[in-house]
Amino acid sequence: MGSPTTFNDFALDEKLQKSLRVMNYKTPTPIQAQAIPLALKGRDVMGSAQTGTGKTAAFAIPLVQHILSNKTGSALVLTPTRELGKQVMDVIHQLSRTSGIQTTFLIGGESMGKQLKQLERKPRIIVGTPGRINDHLERGTLKLADCGFLVLDETDRMLDMGFAIQLERIFKFMPNKRQSLMFSATLPKNIIQMAQKYLNNPERIAVGSTVKPAKNIKQSVIKLKDEEKYPELVQQLENRKGSVIVFVKTKRGADRLAKRLDKEGFKSEPIHGDLKQNKRDRVIKNYRDSKFRILVATDVAARGLDIPHIAHVVNYDLPQVPEDYIHRIGRTARAGASGEAVCFLSPKDGRKWHAIECLISPEKEGEKGQNNDQDKKRKPRKRPNGKKNRWSFTKKKKQRQKAKKVA
Repeated sequence: MGSPTTFNDFALDEKLQKSLRVMNYKTPTPIQAQAIPLALKGRDVMGSAQTGTGKTAAFAIPLVQHILSNKTGSALVLTPTRELGKQVMDVIHQLSRTSGIQTTFLIGGESMGKQLKQLERKPRIIVGTPGRINDHLERGTLKLADCGFLVLDETDRMLDMGFAIQLERIFKFMPNKRQSLMFSATLPKNIIQMAQKYLNNPERIAVGSTVKPAKNIKQSVIKLKDEEKYPELVQQLENRKGSVIVFVKTKRGADRLAKRLDKEGFKSEPIHGDLKQNKRDRVIKNYRDSKFRILVATDVAARGLDIPHIAHVVNYDLPQVPEDYIHRIGRTARAGASGEAVCFLSPKDGRKWHAIECLISPEKEGEKGQNNDQDKKRKPRKRPNGKKNRWSFTKKKKQRQKAKKVA
């Protein structure tokens, strides 16, 4: 049998099919066509796909179908950030709108009392971040003994953020016999080890390269000095049409830049980890509704922000982790649309940019090795009196120390 060509081919519950029709879901994306049939058969899945390919629905559809097909039991979705969790929750709400399934969203930064009231209703679908899920498990306010369906979304990000121990604790509260779906942008050794330990003979699926930007994103690089960044950003904003997301490296930097842009007539709002959840939700909703044009964000928004009308991504500061570059620029060109991404490169960004280039084009790593070999062959310059020029080495050392302080 070939790949499913419509969602009707999945033989889903009529309530779920009705929701899909309302959502105008007609043809499954490649990741959905591969993951959904396997998950519906009860198989464990370890999947990866480029951002913007419909991954959330690839696990949310079989999750809702599982709940509809079983009168008892619950399902748990774990995400690394509140923003990604909110996106997952929104999709699940749309899929289950006609079914009356009780859900709850458990994240830090929200009222514990509000969450306790939701848990009293015995929700069957729980979406949350590892920290808050653990809080409820330790309090005894959340029971996972009947949880037969587990989803780990952006697993690599969760491990990068130090959630490994918390994930291990959560698994101890769950039954060994369960269905597990794990999605990760990259598959380093620690992800493979976790899959081997907690997944049951998983089916491995991959769609496209997860370390290469989507082909429909036009990328450009502008080399400049730090003091030239803001004037260049203003010029870019004046020359570009449509919604823009500007990425910076610090929370304070996001606040300052958004305020400065707003004063100059560019309607802007910041979003970062220090904002209270209701404020973050309000900012994202207003941005989604096009009430302002420019969102200034830290990497908290790089994953999980699914807003179709984002036309441009500006990397005002480069990310600390090369993989985050892919997720940043993946905020544009969603669901087959086209988009543009521009990077500002200052003199101190050379090493970070090279790491990004090596991730996207591994052959660059070989070029680095060749350059290093050439560097080793070079002999230090000598002064006229025959002594080594120690001044140049000392100067370079001071420059490196200064760069570290700035970073």
